[in-house]
Amino acid sequence: MSDYLVIVESPAKAKTIERYLGKKYKVKASVGHVRDLPRSQMGVDVENDYEPKYITIRGKGPVLQDLKKAAKKAKKVYLAADPDREGEAIAWHLANSLNVDIESDCRVVFNEITKDAILESFKHPRPINMDLVDAQQARRILDRLVGYNISPILWKKVKKGLSAGRVQSVALRLIIDRENEINNFVPEEYWTIEGQFEKDKKAFDALYYGTEKEKVKLSNEQEVKEVLNVMKGKKFTVTNVVKKERKRNPAPSFTTSSLQQEAARKLNFRARKTMMLAQQLYEGIDLGKKEGTVGLITYMRTDSTRISDTAKADAQEFITKEYGSEFISPKKAEKQSKKAQDAHEAVRPTSVLRTPNELKAILSRDLFRLYKLIWERFIASQMAPAILDTVAVDLKNGEAVFRANGSQIKFPGFMKVYVEGSDDQTDDKDKLLPVLAVGDKVSALSIEPIQHFTQPPPRYSEARLVKTLEELGIGRPSTYAPTLDTIQKRGYVALETKRFVPTELGTIVHQLVLEFFPNILNIEFTVQMEQDLDSIEDGQVKWVEVIDGFYKDFAKHVEHADAEMEKIVIKDEPTGEDCEECGSPMVYKLGRYGKFMACSNFPDCRNTKAIIKEIGVPCPSCETGQIVERKSKTKRLFYGCNQYPTCEFVSWDKPINRPCPKCNAMLVEKKLKKGIQIQCVSCDYKEDPQS
Repeated sequence: MSDYLVIVESPAKAKTIERYLGKKYKVKASVGHVRDLPRSQMGVDVENDYEPKYITIRGKGPVLQDLKKAAKKAKKVYLAADPDREGEAIAWHLANSLNVDIESDCRVVFNEITKDAILESFKHPRPINMDLVDAQQARRILDRLVGYNISPILWKKVKKGLSAGRVQSVALRLIIDRENEINNFVPEEYWTIEGQFEKDKKAFDALYYGTEKEKVKLSNEQEVKEVLNVMKGKKFTVTNVVKKERKRNPAPSFTTSSLQQEAARKLNFRARKTMMLAQQLYEGIDLGKKEGTVGLITYMRTDSTRISDTAKADAQEFITKEYGSEFISPKKAEKQSKKAQDAHEAVRPTSVLRTPNELKAILSRDLFRLYKLIWERFIASQMAPAILDTVAVDLKNGEAVFRANGSQIKFPGFMKVYVEGSDDQTDDKDKLLPVLAVGDKVSALSIEPIQHFTQPPPRYSEARLVKTLEELGIGRPSTYAPTLDTIQKRGYVALETKRFVPTELGTIVHQLVLEFFPNILNIEFTVQMEQDLDSIEDGQVKWVEVIDGFYKDFAKHVEHADAEMEKIVIKDEPTGEDCEECGSPMVYKLGRYGKFMACSNFPDCRNTKAIIKEIGVPCPSCETGQIVERKSKTKRLFYGCNQYPTCEFVSWDKPINRPCPKCNAMLVEKKLKKGIQIQCVSCDYKEDPQS
């Protein structure tokens, strides 16, 4: 018989912790929540201070019985769920189910699963923090009141299976608002004049700036011609050289949000995948006989960039040894976001000595890539700023001034290890200029005017949407990935080329929620609700007061929507084709992933087909079929023959309807950072990229 029972959330974590604690401790897993609100009903008594009705989650009965037996045999029970609001709520539910006194020192929390951290945490057990529990309970009840009141109305008025929620509705609003911006965008013409110059046989680029007095924008071709007319010959004079030293500071260690964003940019990971892999790294990886199973990173749900003094000291020692003392960051306090709860540290490796290269043979490819990202970001965050020498050179011909910018790394600092990614497609490579001084003469190799048109704002990628939600103060670290999943599973949005596009169904639901529940889509209102939840956690306000303040007004909107919302009939649109199986007309149907073709004789005939979009290019393989757009299992767009499977032609790049002038093979559109380039699939023929 063990003297002590420790309950954690996951079986993987249980094995690791039990090995650290020794024979007197038995560690078991609750496998997440054991109690929750019932799925079949509201489960909240709005007439009795919003009293929640908790029941044992279906399938968790045997788990709970096993924990009860173990608790009866133990001298003391420790509840060691995750160190956040949800973990505190899980501990509270377990305490109630196992008759553990919540005011006793039964709660143990730790930010990393390493031997030292675990042993230290058991020296400081505490009572369950009911302010944390109430904040989580308020969020759960709030979301239940919203979801279980609006969703039935949407089921009745639109179609079954729909839902609405506080955070998901705002996320959908952001996507739809952006789509409207794109649709209403009116491109504006503008021009640039790009010059290539030469000094001492070294070529460099410069752009038309304006005159010595001011910067000039070129709006049309006539203005460009006027500039070119005042230029005489190809000789330019250097009139100004400005050299500066610029510092570039490292990005702080990861929060949940910044980890999801950077993993999307650099590793092409979806938010859900990033969190799944991070959970594995946190709970523990078997490193073999020497160390056994050990957690490789700290807790991955955090909005803090704070780093412990011990971790800083270890990083400084490592950096000094590997790179030199000049690479150590000057001591400075981390800047915390005003919205950060700062409950625990940033996401970082539990030991800087476990370098990615040492773990490469042990970790799976994706685990290795994510660990490497976290390790490098942490090390870089503790390193000195990079120092860059920048130079701006003005070249004059007549009244026209061209400007060349260049930079060179003087001291790499943190950039020796890691450079933060960006949502904007920019060329981060240094542009080196030849040595230039005022009065020098340079020759123009070419002067080329280029027409451009302003572009609409980009659609949201997962990374950009997470960043926007965080900046607005909507949701919390644990909510981003589930929110993005929900709006996709409901069929409100689709991912096209890794960007969110609202579906017809999503637009319909959004309009209804906007009309009848404006506060749910009001960003300021949603932010205020998040702040109210934080106030509950801080013990400044009671959770019942927050819920009551919301529900009294919300209930009126529910009553009004139920009575006044008109039933939306999504009519089936004829396709002009007949069903191959029964001869009935085929119609367009609206499903989870957008429109598709189905037989109008449903349910007697269940024939369905995807909507095929031809691109107007004959198949180069069979020459009888047409190239159509298709999507892979991962929703990636590709191109194939409509005669498949008779013809198996496929291409990731979009074919165009003209042959290569050099070898007569197929030409395709290749997407590059600088735009779209047309190139041949067979020879080296390429055309200049088009923005």
